[in-house]
Order: sequence, then C-alpha cells, then structure tokens
Amino acid sequence: MSSSPEAVRVRPVEGWWDRKRFIDVPYEFYPGRYPRWVPPLRRDVKDTLDPSSNAFFEHGDMQLFLAEDASGTAVGRIAGVVNGMHLQRHEDATGFFGFFECVDDYAVAEALLDAAADWLREQGLERMRGPANPSLNDTAGLLVDGFDRTPSLLMPYNPPYHEDFLERYGFDRAMTMWAYYLHKKYVEYERLQRGVELVQRRTPGLSLRTLDMDRFEEEVRTVRAIYNDAWADNWGFVPMTEGELQQLADELKQIVDPEIVFFVEHEGDPVGFSVALPDINQALQHVPDGRLFPYGLPTGLTSLLLNLRYGIYECRMPLMGIRQDYQGKGLDSMLVLATIENGPPNGYDACEMSWVLDTNERLKNHVESLGAVVDKEYAMFEAPISSVE
Repeated sequence: MSSSPEAVRVRPVEGWWDRKRFIDVPYEFYPGRYPRWVPPLRRDVKDTLDPSSNAFFEHGDMQLFLAEDASGTAVGRIAGVVNGMHLQRHEDATGFFGFFECVDDYAVAEALLDAAADWLREQGLERMRGPANPSLNDTAGLLVDGFDRTPSLLMPYNPPYHEDFLERYGFDRAMTMWAYYLHKKYVEYERLQRGVELVQRRTPGLSLRTLDMDRFEEEVRTVRAIYNDAWADNWGFVPMTEGELQQLADELKQIVDPEIVFFVEHEGDPVGFSVALPDINQALQHVPDGRLFPYGLPTGLTSLLLNLRYGIYECRMPLMGIRQDYQGKGLDSMLVLATIENGPPNGYDACEMSWVLDTNERLKNHVESLGAVVDKEYAMFEAPISSVE
C-alpha cells in the first residue's frame, strides 16, 4: 500500500467512538499477517487509555491521534505522551510517543509522527522518545529482532518495518534492550549453586522467602521501596508512584504465583526481590480478537480460563531489584537460583528475563554464564523535535 501525505488525514481522537477506533487498529492490522502477535484484552487497553482508570494520569498526559485514508478507513494511530515524573526527575524536555501502529506505508508513519511531535512541541518539549505505552513502567520499546517468537507477558510486538520508518523519520537508537531465554535443560546449575554458596559465605545472615499473599499490600510497599532505590541510576529510570505500583499490583495479583516471587533478606531486613510471572500470553493467544465475550457469548473467557489452567509452561521475570548498598554482592544469583529451583516443580520449564539494558554488562555476562541465550532484541528511539519539523 502506498499513500501520498495529502491522502492521509491525521486528527486528534475525540469522543468514545474515536477512542474505540483507536483501540481497534492493531486488531484489524495483525490477524492474518503476523501470527506471533498476541492480542491484548481490549478492556485492558481501554483502561490504560482512561484517565479515570490509569494512575499514570496523576502526573502525565496523552493526546491520541488517528490516521485515516481518503475513504475514512483507519490506517494508523499514535499517542503523544507527557510523563510528568520523567520530566521532574530528568529535566531534559523529553516527551514520548506510544501506541504507534500503521500500515506498511511510510507516508502514514510520517504523518502520525508529525502529529505527535507537533503536539509535544506545543507542550514546550524539545525531544521525542519511544515507543512507550505510556511509560517505561508499562509495555515499552520496539521489537527489532525476534519476530518469529511469541512475545512474553507485557512485551511489545510490531511489524519489522517500524524500525525503518523511525530511522527514515530521523530517529536514532537511544538504548538497546535484550530478552534472555533460560530453559531448565540448559541451566548451568552447578556453577550457579557454587556461586550462591560463595555469596552466602561472604555475607552471613542472608535468607530467601517467597511472596506472602496474606501480607500482599505490605509486600507491594516493600517492592516499591527496593525498586525505586535499586533502579535509581539506570538509564531512563522513572520511579513508580504509589498509585502506579498499587495499580500494577492489583492487576498482577490476579495472575501472580507466589512460588516464583522471592525476597532476599539480610538478618530479616528485605534487601532485594525478584518477580517472575506466569506468561499469560500463552493463554491470551487463544482468545480471538482480545474479546472475552464476542457476540455476547463467554467463549473468549472460557478459552482464557482453560489455558490459564493448562496451557502455561513458561514465566517471565520483568522485575528484579537489589538495594544499592547490597549491589555487587551476588544477591541476584540467589534470586535466579531460587526461581530456577521452584519453576519446574510449579509447571514452568523456562523463563524469559526481560528486559536487560545493553549497558548492563555485569547482568548480561551473568545470565549468559547461566546458560541463557538472547531471544529477542528491543530498542528505544529518540530524536530532537526540532530536527523532525
């Protein structure tokens, strides 16, 4: 498909019908073209975009745009995103774009990116980074390698041509992120076990425990405190607000398996954690069109529940944090070993560790030494808004 810029109309989303069409775009593009794409539940996407449902809007703002061809058919979408917490922390006049989808037509991509850049410029911002949907604490990044693999829970999937479109527009890669895949068959178990024994000898008083569901709210507060300390110096880090973490916890509580969530303590004081989650994308891929009740029937819900019970055999570790005063002591090895030991008995044969920043050489070397392999490559892109006018 090819369009001239004049044939593409990009306009702000206004009203519930436009918002519905905005949500519909990927469900119309991907089926039949990209079989590895996993449709998220539509209701979850709707909640993400709703200021009354998403704690992001306590400090952020979004403007949604829809692209239409001459016939009025939706051919793409994008959101301009202002992340108040990012601006407060980094003071770098950087805005974001997210929810980017378009047909295989650069003219459509250009028009959409122009709309997002113009809106961000009106907000007084000077750079545009993305994709972030709507923040790095949500689904973020562009898939640039690994299109033949199904994405894990809360990881993006997009057509290969998106990278080319961003680069043609003037974006440079700001950061590369890796997804590592570790299967029980290939774990360097003895090496890891020896390393953990050494860690425990060097720092007496260390212990591990699993998530206590009876104290779930307290556990969430502990995770937030450690996470915001542990990640403070990482690229692009923005602390989770109490509202954002509580919202995430409420969502994940429905699927969390406490047997693969761990806290490492030193003399009873929590100093690190890891969160692995059942990869529910293995179940969601069996829910057609992201609808639980298509045509008013519970067929999607029935399929989801059956596959949640019997169809999940992998997990994803999206979060790990070690308090800064305990970093470099090998505590992450304890958490990884515990996940590897508890995973298979609870039905998880493999784990995706994602994502790992390309600049984190220590962690990359560590997971590779355990037998993990790079499974997918993601990237964030950035450009000065002035250079893309």
